[in-house]
Amino acid sequence: MITVADVEAAAKQINGHVLRTPTVPSPGLSAFLGVRVTAKLELLQRTGSFKARGATAKLLALSEAERAAGVVAVSGGNHGIGVAVMAGVLGVEATVVMSRSAPGRAVDIAEASGANVTLVDTMDGAFALVEELRAKGLTLVHPFDDPVVIAAQGTVGLEFAQDAGELTDVLVSIGGGGLIAGVATALRARRPGVRIWGVETDGARAMSAALEAGGPVPVELSSIVSTLSAPSVSPITYEHVSALVTDVLTVTDAEAVRGTLDLADHAKVWAEPAAGCLLPAARRVLERVGEDARLGLVLCGGNATTADVTAWAERFGLR
Repeated sequence: MITVADVEAAAKQINGHVLRTPTVPSPGLSAFLGVRVTAKLELLQRTGSFKARGATAKLLALSEAERAAGVVAVSGGNHGIGVAVMAGVLGVEATVVMSRSAPGRAVDIAEASGANVTLVDTMDGAFALVEELRAKGLTLVHPFDDPVVIAAQGTVGLEFAQDAGELTDVLVSIGGGGLIAGVATALRARRPGVRIWGVETDGARAMSAALEAGGPVPVELSSIVSTLSAPSVSPITYEHVSALVTDVLTVTDAEAVRGTLDLADHAKVWAEPAAGCLLPAARRVLERVGEDARLGLVLCGGNATTADVTAWAERFGLR
């Protein structure tokens, strides 16, 4: 497992390349949920999500030979944007493999950043193609199965611990588990009493399935939330979550989209369903811990278009 020293080292490494995003009390969410809420606004990060942190750290750690050969990434959207944009900034050739379910905006941004983008039918197929490209000499920038990436994602938690007021419970979305593994490492070291809760959607419950099975297992993906749709977690993210996270909750896709609309209405921020899923989960956390809680929400990204969210809202009858 990584340590808080690893996270601190990553913070120094990526300083100047990524933003220290705002950590703000949210009067609107506090009124909406009935307890004090503080939000970490990673949706304002360079590339629109926390993924820029891990991508930057990995790219900066490449050897000269690896830089010359180029990198490859597999993504449901945000990781691809992060790798493409930061590789362009740092002068590294990048190939990004995405499933066709990835948001069109993510594909457009990755291509505009100079990356070679390949679309395949499924995330399983995307991971398989990446292995073929690695065999040809490209270095993998994995979205979560890499201690360098996890430590850099943990800088979100380090900043949260430094900048937030009182917190009793922090909620973090889970795809493959890189963000929550890093955040939990930092928060457990800096604020040992804080409970950490993971949140998934029902159609992308890779970490929940791993916890039930006692280790990573493949899962069938059906969620519209492509940015949380990992076909399995990794041994390293599973290890961190099983040791450091209080529980992992699941919500429906409809609840995640409803949460996105509620974030717009009450927090005045435009998020994606990967962040929207935190609001219905927060209500369940409050049912378990009581009204004296002080919640922290890591709003992980905002790379959904108004058209995307409108279509999902109509699909689920939320308008």
